[in-house]
Formats: sequence, C-alpha cells, structure tokens
Amino acid sequence: GAHPALEAREKKATMSKKNKNAVEEKVLFGRPKNNVSIGLVGLPNVGKSSTFNLLGKLQVAAENYPFCTIDPAVTSVVVPDERFTHLVGKFAPKREIQAVLSVTDIAGLVKGAAEGKGLGNEFLSNIAQVDAIFHVVRKFPGKKVEHVEGDIDPTRDLAIIRAELQKKDLARVTAALEADQKKLRGRKPTKEQEMEMGALQKAIDCLEGGKDIRHGDWQPKEIYYLNQFNLLSAKPVVYLVNIGVKAYKEGKKAGKKITTWVEENTPGEPVIAYSAKYEAAFADLDPEKQAKYTKKGVGSAIPQIIWAGYRALNLVHFFTVGKDEVRAWSVRKHSKAPQAAGVIHGDFEKHFISADVYSFDDFKTHGSEAAVKAAGKLMTKGKEYIVKDGDIMFIKHNAGGAGKKK
Repeated sequence: GAHPALEAREKKATMSKKNKNAVEEKVLFGRPKNNVSIGLVGLPNVGKSSTFNLLGKLQVAAENYPFCTIDPAVTSVVVPDERFTHLVGKFAPKREIQAVLSVTDIAGLVKGAAEGKGLGNEFLSNIAQVDAIFHVVRKFPGKKVEHVEGDIDPTRDLAIIRAELQKKDLARVTAALEADQKKLRGRKPTKEQEMEMGALQKAIDCLEGGKDIRHGDWQPKEIYYLNQFNLLSAKPVVYLVNIGVKAYKEGKKAGKKITTWVEENTPGEPVIAYSAKYEAAFADLDPEKQAKYTKKGVGSAIPQIIWAGYRALNLVHFFTVGKDEVRAWSVRKHSKAPQAAGVIHGDFEKHFISADVYSFDDFKTHGSEAAVKAAGKLMTKGKEYIVKDGDIMFIKHNAGGAGKKK
C-alpha cells in the first residue's frame, strides 16, 4: 500500500551533485507522527521495571494530555526545559503545559525471542509499536537478584538483544523479497519494483553482516520504502547502564568495555550510567536534600535520560505563548509549519495560512514580544518554513471561518 511516510515526509534541502536545482530530501527512519514513544527494553532482572516505575512516579496528569493512555505499561513524563520555565515566568499564564515523552515498558525479552521463546512474539510486536528504544543493561553486582544468563556480563547482554531484533528483521525482509519475486513470475520488474527489491536485498545483506538497519547506507527512496516494514533495528537506541549505588556515588560511568562495544556496533548512540536503586531513594528525599546532593554532583540522572530519549526520537520543541497559556509542543525534526500547526489541532494543518515566528533566544535577549518586533526579529512564514527547536509560533488559520491566531 501507500507508505505512511509519504504523507508527512520530512525534508531537508541540500544541493544534489547531479543537478544544481534539484533538492535532495532528508529522510528519517520511522513513522512521521508526533505522538511518538520510546520503549524500555532489557533482559529479565536488569532493573528495567524499577526504572519504568521511577518514570511512572513522574507521570503527568492525564486531563492535560488527551492522548495519554491509561495503559499501565505506558507512562508520560514531562521533558524538563529551562526555556519553558523562562516563558512561564515572563507571561504568568493561567495554564502551563509542558511537552511530554511517552515511555512504554516492554516485557519478556529472552534469548530466542525471535523464535517465540518466553513472551517472544508478543514482545517483538510490542517493540514494533514504539519509535525508539531505551536499552537497559545491568552492570550492578548482587547475588539477591539472579541474572537470567547466570552471571553479570553487560556486553554479552547487549549482543543478545541486538541479535534478537536483527533476526526478527531478517525474517521480515526475507519474506517480503520472496513474496515480491513470486509476484513477478519471471517477468521483468518495473523500475519501482527494481528499487524495492534492491532495497530488500540490501537490508538482507546489512543484517546478515550483523549490522543494524539504521547504520546502513540508504538512499531517501529506499528509506521511504523500508519504513512500511517498521523494522526493529531501524529504531534509534539510547543505552542505559544500571550500575551499583556505590559506583554511582563515586561518579563512575558505564565503563570502557561497554562504550567500546557501542562505538564498534552502534556508533554515535548515547550511553548513560545511572543507578535505579539510587534513583528510587533520591526520589523519596525532600527537595532541599535533593538540591544538596545535586550540588555535590550526585543528583538524579533521570532528566538526562528523558532528554536523550527525546533527542533519539528526533523531536524538537516549539512554543505557543500568551496570558491564557504557555505550552511546549513536540514536532519531528525537519517538519514544516503546517505540520506543527497540525500538532495543535488537525484542522489547523488543513486550513493553515501562515505563522508568525520568533526564536526563544531573541525573546530572551530582547525581553518582550514588542521588543522582538521592534528589533525586526519577528518573521511571517509560509507553508515551506521548517520549524526549528525553540521557535515561538503564532499559527494563523481559517479553520471554522475567519483567520484566527493560536
């Protein structure tokens, strides 16, 4: 069928070598929607559920976020943003609503999940529903909490999960290629079919070489095509290394062995050391004590974890401001102004006229909207404008009649 990716595709203009006037598109793996979520994945007894529970304590009130699910395996947490706090201080609005990150607890991964061991199939279909992965790996010692593989070996655990996701993807693309070949019945493929089958073969070679899909070398049209398969190894990963309380207090990091493994296997992806046990104790302290520990350099790693997840989902913040409400919204990187308007309300995208835009930095520098205008920093932008992180926007639309402002 039609690829959902084509409906709200992400573009980034870069000059193409072949033709000076051609515009090459920047295409990301993943579904082009703004209600994205990140899945918490890990082998049993690595501290995954306690990490999810920590985030659960930060759950936002559902009435402000109509799309928040009541599913116990999903929690929505606020993305802390100093820019938002600054805007609230300036506008003193009646309502303030921050952007949220939706996190799903994905249970049941064991070695052999791709063949259906444990809750294997259910696990893999749940992971298909999320847009990025928090991969929790255990480094903390402890006899009390038995490890499913018998001993503590983080890089082995990382490799187990990675192999399971790759196996599932390989089965998926192999089946798709076989189906395509059957359909041809020996006829010559069209140019489109040739590209599609080429992309599937490339995916097979990539996975058989032990490489994740997101680290392959792809043409934009191949990514559009492969996006319909929602491949697991195409999803960005943030590695969360659960270390012991003592190690965390001593300022220890994930360690060379793990960071080397990540650099060799999934280069450029973030690795964050934290202690789920320490975080649980920290969350119960009163704010003054928390501030004292934070000053000493042993505060909570949760804000850093939330931001890493947010970035992995390729999201940026834009703001709507006023006396009634200051609100932070999330939109995928490279989205255009009408798509940002659509995040606020579906009708605004259809009936988009223009957007008045200025940057948070200009607002902070000049101190008020009037001063921003006077300095000539407020721009009126049309349908092709690509929204930047930190934009403050007023959407003009004619949904329901006259041109309105949001």
